[in-house]
Amino acid sequence: MLGGSGLPPQPVVVIGYSDTPTSAVAPASRPPRARQLGRVVRAKFDSAQTTADNRRHWANADGLSPNAAISPEVRRILRNRARYEVANNSYAKGIVLTLANDTIGTGPRLQMLTDVKNDNDRVERAFEQWSKAIDLPEKLRTMRLARAESGEVFGILTSNPAVDAPVQLDLRLIEPEQVTSTPGRLPRIGEADGITFDTFGNPINYTVLRSHPGNSGVFASSGDFDTIPAAAVIHYYRADRPGQWRGIPDITPSLPLFAQLRRYTLAVIAAAETAADFAAVIYTDAPPNGEADPLEPMDNVELEKRMATVLPGGWKLGQLQAEQPATTYAEFKREILNEIARCLNMPFNVAAGNSSGYNYASGRLDHQTYFKSIRVDQCHMQTVVLDRILSAWFDEAVLIEGLLPQSMRLTGVATPHTWFWDGMEHVDPAKEATAQATRLANHTTTLACEFARQGRDWEDELRQRAREIELMNELGLSTTPVQPGENNADVMNEDTSNG
Repeated sequence: MLGGSGLPPQPVVVIGYSDTPTSAVAPASRPPRARQLGRVVRAKFDSAQTTADNRRHWANADGLSPNAAISPEVRRILRNRARYEVANNSYAKGIVLTLANDTIGTGPRLQMLTDVKNDNDRVERAFEQWSKAIDLPEKLRTMRLARAESGEVFGILTSNPAVDAPVQLDLRLIEPEQVTSTPGRLPRIGEADGITFDTFGNPINYTVLRSHPGNSGVFASSGDFDTIPAAAVIHYYRADRPGQWRGIPDITPSLPLFAQLRRYTLAVIAAAETAADFAAVIYTDAPPNGEADPLEPMDNVELEKRMATVLPGGWKLGQLQAEQPATTYAEFKREILNEIARCLNMPFNVAAGNSSGYNYASGRLDHQTYFKSIRVDQCHMQTVVLDRILSAWFDEAVLIEGLLPQSMRLTGVATPHTWFWDGMEHVDPAKEATAQATRLANHTTTLACEFARQGRDWEDELRQRAREIELMNELGLSTTPVQPGENNADVMNEDTSNG
C-alpha cells in the first residue's frame, strides 16, 4: 500500500540505539552496514563549549525570536543612540551621508521598454516632471539615511493639491515611532507593534500616530491614530532574520566603536592640554629638611619671554613633555574606522575620506565590494519603493485624460520598464575607456550595457551624438576620432585631403 506521498513506506533506521546489547548479537549475524549503524557518534564543537574563559563573552547570547529580540523598547534605545552618534560624531555623519549619496545619487530615472519610442518618451517625461515636483530624489536619500540611523522608515502615498504636476500624488515620510500599537489596548491576533498581518504574513494595515511622540506636550491617546491600508504605505527596512517585521539601524554593530573612537580622541586632547598647562616644574633631589632653600609648595611663578633667571639653591628646573598624541593614535583611528565601516560594506578610504595609504590596485579592489553592496541596495529600493510608487502614479495618471498613451493605460506598472542610476566614476578614465573599447570590439558587451553603467539611456545618447555629428559636418569640423598621442594637425590634414 502506498503512503500519502505516493511512495512506498520506507524502513526507519535509528542510529545509536538498540534494545539488545551489542555484545549479545553475534558479529557474524550482523551485516557490516548494521554494525556501522549501531555505533554511537559523539561530536563536539569548540564554539558550543562554555568555559571560564568565554562565559562572560557569551552571557548575552539568547534564543529569542527575531521580533522578540528587537522589541519596541530595544528598537527605541538603538534609534536614540544611533541618532545621537550621527548628530555628534563627524565620522558617523559623513559615513551615512556618503552611503545615501552613493546609493541614490541624483535620483533614479525611469525608462520604459515598449516598442513604441514616442510612447516611452511621453511617459518618461510625465514621470520626471512629477518626480521633480515632489523632489523624489531627496526623499529617497532621506529614506536611505533613516534606514542607516533609525533602522526603518515609512512612506505614505497620499494626495497633495500643492504638487505642481498633473498627477498630485505625494510621498509623505514618517519616522518609525509614529507606527505603533494603540496605547491602553492589548494587541489583537496578528498585530505587531502597529502593523496588522493576515494569516500569510502580509501586512493589512498600519496604525499611525498623527503626531510624533517626541513633540513637546504631545500625549498619545486612542483617538490620535489613523488606520492606513497597506496599499498606501511603503515600509523600507532590511530584514536580517526570517520573519522580521521591523528594522534596526544599519550602524547598530558599530555604535560601541563610535563611542570608543570619541572617548579616545577626547582622552588624547585632555592629556595634551594637561601637559601644556604646566610650563615648567621646579624640583629638588635633596631629602626633606635637607640643604635646599625652603620654598612654598605649589606656588606659581610667572615667566617672561627671553628672560634669564636664577633658581633657589638646591632646586632644578624641569619641563613637562607632552606625550600626546601617542605614536599609535593614527593607527588606532584607522583600525577602528575600518571596523566601523565593515558593517556597511564600506572601504576605509571612503569612510575616512582619506586614500593616502592606498595604491591604485588596492583602491579598486576595495571599491568592488562596496559598489556591489550599492547595487544590491538599489535593487532592493527598486522593488520595495520605486515600483510601488510607479504603480500608484500609474493609478492616478490613467484618470487624467491625455496624459498616458492608450497602449499603457491598461498595463500600467506591468509595462516593461527599468530604472537608471548614476554610474560609478572610474578612478582612471583612460584605462576604463580602453577596456570599454576592447569589450565592444570583442562583442562581449553592448552600447546599452555600457551606457547603463554610467546611468544613461543609450538611445538618447546615440540620437544626441547623431545630431552633433550632423552639425559638425555642416560646420566643416572634423569627425575623425583622435587617438591619444596622435598629432592633431596630421589628422586635420588627412581629413582635408580626403575631401
